Amino acid sequence: MFQSRRTVTILTLALCVVYIAVRLWRLTDSCLWFDEIFSVHAAEHEWNSLFWFVAQDLIHPPLFYVLLKVWMSIGGESLIWLRLFPVFFSGLVLGPFIYLCRELKLKTPAMLLGLVFLAVNGSLIKYAQEVRMYAPLLFFSVVSTWLFARFYFRGKNIWILTLVNVLLIYTHYFGWFVIASEVAAIFIFQRVKIRHVLIMSGIALAAFVPWVIAVLRASSDGADVTQNIGWMARPGIRESFRFVFDVIEPFYYQQSNADASTILYVTIPLLLTIGAAKILMWMDWKREDDRGALYLVGLFVAVPILLAFAISWLAPVSIWGSRHLIIVFAPVAIMFGIFLSSVDTKPVRYGLIGFTLLLFLLAFVTRVRTPQTEYVWCGWEQVASEWALTPHNGAGPKRLYAFEDLAAYHLWFATRKTPNHRVSLMTGVDGILNDPAYFLPRGFDGVRKTVVEEITDERIWLAFRTPKSNEEAPL
Repeated sequence: MFQSRRTVTILTLALCVVYIAVRLWRLTDSCLWFDEIFSVHAAEHEWNSLFWFVAQDLIHPPLFYVLLKVWMSIGGESLIWLRLFPVFFSGLVLGPFIYLCRELKLKTPAMLLGLVFLAVNGSLIKYAQEVRMYAPLLFFSVVSTWLFARFYFRGKNIWILTLVNVLLIYTHYFGWFVIASEVAAIFIFQRVKIRHVLIMSGIALAAFVPWVIAVLRASSDGADVTQNIGWMARPGIRESFRFVFDVIEPFYYQQSNADASTILYVTIPLLLTIGAAKILMWMDWKREDDRGALYLVGLFVAVPILLAFAISWLAPVSIWGSRHLIIVFAPVAIMFGIFLSSVDTKPVRYGLIGFTLLLFLLAFVTRVRTPQTEYVWCGWEQVASEWALTPHNGAGPKRLYAFEDLAAYHLWFATRKTPNHRVSLMTGVDGILNDPAYFLPRGFDGVRKTVVEEITDERIWLAFRTPKSNEEAPL
């Protein structure tokens, strides 16, 4: 299909430009939300308290917060600079992804199509714009997979792979699933190298012990992960389909529960197209090297999904979620590229690829025509700004009382550097819904919890949400 190396280079560079452009598009349209605020809050801690603060959260290792702290020390805390942090790591994915495709000896069309799927995936765009650990997780997982492929095919770079895997598991606990995939691949296909990967895994485990000890200490006062992730659904039919749609959905992503989970007139035809390509490929597939590559990347897809699925059903709480399983998105993109490029009949192959690109275009047009949603958490930032500008004549601090952890945390974050302003959380009020998925960080005393009987201020401010919109309702 592509005879000229220059043509391939131009197409690859063009796709890289598209990849970066769609991640910069609408980058600052929305404010920081609850979890992003926690990221910045943690990174603002001094070095001697950052690790303990993160350990008390229980569910994430500290490397992301360390990297974010360094990033903030370079460029500050403006919204665009903070959002460029995940974009930066998302952009870094391109290099190891392309090298991984070359290590797998993929045909040029398969590599380019895989890059297209990677570029336009809606969930990857979402997490490339979110100040959380998922973009670094994607980056380190792709680097790990690439280095493992070098070890798998050439026997090289096992020590560099070991170092990267330590960084990977200190970025997110799901990094262990990537290591499990590597062990499984060697055990199934190249058992002669099993000693090397077991030593690699042992070193990673030994390096992770200090963090395990820190988390166990943090949980000794009764805190457990149920408060963090007890709301997450186990992977039944609905959640499984939602994950499938997230893997294939171009450009669109569900930002909140108020949004549609998928655009069915895009994802259903796209799913059928990929399925048809897979069937046609298997009917007449002659290249053994592509077959080996598909088996290997398929293992890097199957092992994390199966482990997450099993743990979610066997453990007291579910760990299932597309954002955690972002580690399989790059291998899935490669698989899709192999499916479409390996259809033997040329007119059918071109037709399937052309129809796929048309669906991508339709999804992009739909996304462009969709207005940006104004999310409720962004309203608290505006409320805080208006409250900070109101005069205060009292001797004590000006105090604002919120009724929800989510609101209190957003209000505190927006006014945390404003002198003589305090935010409190009023508890025990009947009729007020407080989403348990959002709670003030453990070990955080910036928002004081109180009950009505303890309020002695002569003048107070209240911030609350009504069940439905009412422009005449007071603040």
